[in-house]
Amino acid sequence: MLDQKTLDHLWNFRDPAASEATFRAAMSEKAYDADERAELATQLGRAISLQGRFEEADALLDDIDDDEPTVGVRILLERGRVLNSGGRGAMAVPLLEQAAELADHLGEEFLAVDALHMLSIADAANAEVWMRSALEYASTAHDERTKRWMIALHVSLGELLQGKKRLTEAMVEYQLAEQWAERLGTERQRVMARHAITECGKALAEGP
Repeated sequence: MLDQKTLDHLWNFRDPAASEATFRAAMSEKAYDADERAELATQLGRAISLQGRFEEADALLDDIDDDEPTVGVRILLERGRVLNSGGRGAMAVPLLEQAAELADHLGEEFLAVDALHMLSIADAANAEVWMRSALEYASTAHDERTKRWMIALHVSLGELLQGKKRLTEAMVEYQLAEQWAERLGTERQRVMARHAITECGKALAEGP
């Protein structure tokens, strides 16, 4: 199956239309076998969904052969994203739970964390629980790419806590995000964490 770094290289989340074209082109390359092309197809579905073409994305996911277990996880995950993006978060939750469980069973650490993170979005009432579960899982991951989730997850949890006026707790999360960003992140992630610390610091200084 494809390494996550290979997919990272193909993705441009700021331009899903360009990503769609990239994945369509990649799927025609002979360098990939049938299972890898199926995995690429799940990402094509995601790129289409990000452009708001939910029915098209869902139909594409329907046509992907899910015999390979990792492909099956990705189909569940992308179906969950499509449902959530289409305003049907409650329907996405059981699919994302299945994705997280199956990914964990397969040892697909990155996908397990991705599914837990998506659950924190789709199941807003339990967002903090899902985020902390994702953080716990990512903290014990074996590969560096999965550990990079720690940055985004700490920032997301910090934003959630800050929105609830739990500013001291939020600051701790932002500081942890900065520590992970310094260790494993990109310059953009380091800037993001520092900005969050600065803004939370202003909020703390202003008081209740």
